Amino acid sequence: MANREELGMIRGARAGDAQCQLALGKLYLFGGASLPQSLPTALHWLHRAALQGRDEAWRLIGRHVGVEHARGSPGVLPWYERAWDAGVTQAGLVLAQLVLPAPDAVSAPLRSKALAALESAARAGLPDAVRLLAQQRHAARAAGTAPLPLPAVAGDGDAGASALSQAWNTLPPVLFLMQALPLARQLVHDAPHDAEAARACGWQALPDQILLLARCAQAMAESDDPGNSGRQAERQRYCELAAFGGDRGAQLALGLWFARMTCDGARVSDGIAAANFKRAIRWLTQAGEQGLADAWFALSRIYIKPEFSQRSVAEAQACLERAAGMGHSAAQLECGIHAWRARRGDEHNDVRAAYWLQQAAAQGAKEAEAALLRIAPEAPDAAAWTAGLPALRDWQHSLPLLAARIELAQLFSLTRAEALLLDIGAADQGHCLVVDIRASYGRSKRRLVLVRTAQQRQALDRMVRLFEAVDCGMEGPEGNYRQRLYRLKTLQTLEHDGLALA
Repeated sequence: MANREELGMIRGARAGDAQCQLALGKLYLFGGASLPQSLPTALHWLHRAALQGRDEAWRLIGRHVGVEHARGSPGVLPWYERAWDAGVTQAGLVLAQLVLPAPDAVSAPLRSKALAALESAARAGLPDAVRLLAQQRHAARAAGTAPLPLPAVAGDGDAGASALSQAWNTLPPVLFLMQALPLARQLVHDAPHDAEAARACGWQALPDQILLLARCAQAMAESDDPGNSGRQAERQRYCELAAFGGDRGAQLALGLWFARMTCDGARVSDGIAAANFKRAIRWLTQAGEQGLADAWFALSRIYIKPEFSQRSVAEAQACLERAAGMGHSAAQLECGIHAWRARRGDEHNDVRAAYWLQQAAAQGAKEAEAALLRIAPEAPDAAAWTAGLPALRDWQHSLPLLAARIELAQLFSLTRAEALLLDIGAADQGHCLVVDIRASYGRSKRRLVLVRTAQQRQALDRMVRLFEAVDCGMEGPEGNYRQRLYRLKTLQTLEHDGLALA
C-alpha cells in the first residue's frame, strides 16, 4: 500500500501537476518504498509529464523504457526521437524498433533517422540493434535495394570482427564456428585455463574478444554433441573466460552449469559430477545485476533446493520478486500464486496477487489468466439494475456525483449498494478496484475488480479527481445510504413517468 507521501503524489499527478507526474513516474520506473516497479505505469505518468514540458521525463523514457512497453502506448514515439537527438543511444534503438517494421506508416525523413539511430546503437554494441540491423540488411538485399552497412563489434574496427558480427546474425551456429573458432583458439592460446586462474593472474581481454568467446561458447552449446568431452571442455573454457570478462550471457550459462540446472530449475544430467551452488550463486548474481531476469529466477530455484546447505525461503522469494520485476513471466506467475495463498495473513495480498498475475497474463500465461478469474471473477449481471435509468448525459450536470457512481457501476459491474457506498479513491489500486463496503453494508463481501482497458483506467482517473474534492463519508454532500438510494429511486421514477406520458 502507498504511504502518505506517495498518496499525495498520486493525487497531485491525477490533478495534472507535472512535477508530481514526473516524480510518480520515477517511483514506478525504479520502484518506491511501497509502490512496486511497473514500467507501463511509469511510461503513462512520464508521458503526461513530458507533454507538460518536463525534459527529464522524455529522457527517462528514452533511457529506461523498452519497445515492448512503447508499442502499446500511442503518442510516445516523439519522446524517443527527442531522446535520440539528445544523445541517448538506447532511445535510438527503440525508435528504430518502432519505425522500421512499418515503413509505409512513417515519413521518409523519420525512417532515415531511425536507420541512422539503429546503426549508431549497433556500433555501441547493443545486441538487439545488431540483430535488427542484420535483418534490415537481409530484407534490403532480398528486395534488391542497397544493403545497409553492418557495424563492427563495439571497440573493434577491423574487417575481421565486422565479418564475424555479420556471420553471428546471419549464419547457423555450425557455420559461424567454422569462421570464429580459429580466432578464438588463437586468442586463448596463452590465456588462463579458467576464471579462477584468470583472476589470480589479472588476465584481461578487450570487449570484442570477450564477445567472441561468449558467442563461440553459445554456438558450441547449440550445436555440439553432449558426448564430445573435448569440445565440452573447450566450450567451458570459453564460457569461463567470457564470464570473467563481464559478459552477462556467459555468466548466466556458467552459473547454470555449476548448478547443473536449466533456467527454469530443472536438473540436467551432463556437466560436472556434483553441483557447486556457491560458485553458481556468484555467477548468477553477477548476471542478474546486469539485468538478466533468468538469472534471478534460477537463483530462486537454488535457494529452495533441499540439498543446498544455505537454503532460504526468504532469499528465494526476494530473488523471485526481482525476476518478476524485470518481466519474467514464470516468476510473475509464481509471485501471484504465492501472494494469493498468503491472503489469510493479510487480506491485501490479493491485490498484490492480481498485480503479478495481470503482468504474467499480459505475456500470454494461460495459468495466470485462469488464476485471475478465481481471484477477481467477472459479474456481468451485477449492474443490470442500471438498465432502467435515464441516460447519463441528461442529468450528469445536476447530479455529477451520482452520475459518476452509475457510470462506475456500468464499467466495473458493481451492484447498487457497491456503487452508492464505495469510496472510489481508497478502492483504486491502479490495476484493480478493491470493492469493500462491509463497514456500511454488512451483507456485502470484499472483492476485487480488475482494471482491464484504457477506457476503464481513464474513467476511473476522472472519477477519482471528481471525488477528491468532496467528502465521501455519510456526513458529506451525498448523505447517507438511504439518502443516496432515495435520490436514485427518484430518478428511476421520473424516467418511468416520462415513458408513461410518452
